[in-house]
Amino acid sequence: MAEVPNASAPLLLFDSGVGGLSVLSEIRALLPDAPVIYVADHAGLPYGEKTEAEIAARVCGLLGRLSERYQPRLVCIACNTASTIALAMVRDVLEVPIVGTVPAIKPAAEMTRTGVIGLLGTAATVRQPYVDRLEAEFAQGKSLLRHAAPELVAAAEAKLKGQHIDPDVFARAAAGLTGQPGGQDIDTVVLACTHFPLVEQELDKAFGGKVRFVHGGSGIARRVKVLVGDQPFERKEPDMALFTGRDEGVARELASRLADFGLSQIAML
Repeated sequence: MAEVPNASAPLLLFDSGVGGLSVLSEIRALLPDAPVIYVADHAGLPYGEKTEAEIAARVCGLLGRLSERYQPRLVCIACNTASTIALAMVRDVLEVPIVGTVPAIKPAAEMTRTGVIGLLGTAATVRQPYVDRLEAEFAQGKSLLRHAAPELVAAAEAKLKGQHIDPDVFARAAAGLTGQPGGQDIDTVVLACTHFPLVEQELDKAFGGKVRFVHGGSGIARRVKVLVGDQPFERKEPDMALFTGRDEGVARELASRLADFGLSQIAML
């Protein structure tokens, strides 16, 4: 029988930046009393432009240190790029439940009526064999068009800081899919980066309101709830956002928005 964790043991959510907040909001809806530590690896941002080896080494190393320090009851890798590359390795290293984030190709395949699905992700996610396997398993007979849209990561980060974003960023992302052969028939778009739901409104406008978006946040939250079961929760101190790196200015810029997600304490790692 598994040992019940201390009631104040946190859920640890990990992302390269603020994208995982889209997952946190879904978890909050199901587990409002769960203490949370949210980790943004801003020192390593952006992940999508790094090699697989760099991402795997960074994610495994950071999560090992964080788990030793904070003793979480569960770790959620709220980042598609990190999950598609390092999830299995992290599970080999850590002895707590690990929940990853994978592109929502299965629900997209169930939703599409035209049979043509778009997928927006980082360059690293889009090229992963893991995505090939999801396509082969869940989207047989469908067409999956992929486009790497790294600009959307920076756009989501900028939006949460209250900065102006050039609308052409979203137009380019949409055109990267619709401009492909068969792209005009896309009716469902997988947001395969946790940053992207934060700019879903802007993307909807760029696609002319003609597509439905799907991402994995709600499914991740349900999985977390299943794994923690009936464990007790006790929040002894405010939930925390933890940033890697030395740029405290970034954390200050995001402070008010982080508070909107229930993260009223900020620290640097």
